[in-house]
Amino acid sequence: MKCLRSVLPLVLAFSLVSMTGCSHPPVKRFMGDPQNPYPLTAPPKVGDILHIPTGVLVTPEQMLSVAADARVVYVGETHDNPASHRLELDVLKAMEERHPGKAALGMEMFVRSQQPVLDRWVAGELDEKAFLRESHWFENWKMDFGYYRDLLVYAKEHRIPVIALNAEKDLAQAVSNMPLEELSPELKARLPEMDLGDPYQRGMAESIFAGHSHGKMMMDGFVRAQTLWDETMAESAARFLTSPQGKDRHLVVIAGGNHVGHGFGIPRRVFRRIPTSYVTIGGNEIAITRSEQPETMDVELPSYPNVSYDFLNFQAYEELPEPSVRLGIAYESTPDQRGMRVQSVLPNSNAERAGMKEGDILLALDGEPLKENIDLVYALKKKKLGQKSTLTVERDGKQLTLDVVFQKNEKPKHGKP
Repeated sequence: MKCLRSVLPLVLAFSLVSMTGCSHPPVKRFMGDPQNPYPLTAPPKVGDILHIPTGVLVTPEQMLSVAADARVVYVGETHDNPASHRLELDVLKAMEERHPGKAALGMEMFVRSQQPVLDRWVAGELDEKAFLRESHWFENWKMDFGYYRDLLVYAKEHRIPVIALNAEKDLAQAVSNMPLEELSPELKARLPEMDLGDPYQRGMAESIFAGHSHGKMMMDGFVRAQTLWDETMAESAARFLTSPQGKDRHLVVIAGGNHVGHGFGIPRRVFRRIPTSYVTIGGNEIAITRSEQPETMDVELPSYPNVSYDFLNFQAYEELPEPSVRLGIAYESTPDQRGMRVQSVLPNSNAERAGMKEGDILLALDGEPLKENIDLVYALKKKKLGQKSTLTVERDGKQLTLDVVFQKNEKPKHGKP
């Protein structure tokens, strides 16, 4: 009975608490923003790095030390910001230094069918121009290669496997256009495991489509396509990590911020397939240092119940140090691949100033033959503003030489060289 008497006051106390709890509604208290649980006490500066879950500002070395401990590091990029790509390179270098010969790089920018080209690049079998030609870089990704050159060159120099993560374009187009059950058996067989029920991904899609008259059908198609991209990239990453080549490696995944931020894109879908440690890193542009104002979308994203990244880097929105030069023409290859036929010349362009005319056939630039699209595009990528070049053209059956001085043109609407 001594035991019973000693316990009795505790029982009565619990009963009292329970009764008083039932007689009054619970007090609701606001406990902060789940996306930013520990707000900074002062505005961030370019170069600051915030560990969002704790609100602690860290150094680049501290962030990279934590990240390199993980099996997978996801870096959400702004595709046309050099600051994003320097961050990706820093993360890859840190991973390679921490795990020599055991790092790998997964990239949204390549579809799976391009894997043999990536393997040949890493093996040193392709120079840059051959790599761009065989990967169809300018047709598939369409971003200036200058954003990604340092990252891919580092992978090549250190023999770091580069993994093509993304879905083929024909499959993405089909999934966007019709419900999965209406796909042909051949297309269905190419699908990864698809989870279309993530509420946060749908919330993102609805926010992007808000205020536009696209309709529910197009929004559903966008959700399917976004899910396909995330699921395919997750499946590609998981397959690599469990393969003989990748089972002992640490993977750095780079993709657009919408595929990484808040974790519901690639990270959650990889974890569903292979539960393993991971860290997410992203950027927030708080200053603009480029000469051209960026194109923006008026989108109000939903409030998610979690942080956007483990580490948030406050960055400037920059431009490439050496912007590409442009001729200012629309063109097509001649049927016999003898040169590039000029379809139109933009007014006030370098081509117009050089005297180029519609119907001209470009045969060579500084003596280098122009037989394919890549020949002209790659040659222009090597030029700098202020440089002079000589164009050999054919006009009305006769060859002539045109001198061109590369000045800065306004960016054409359709990205013509």
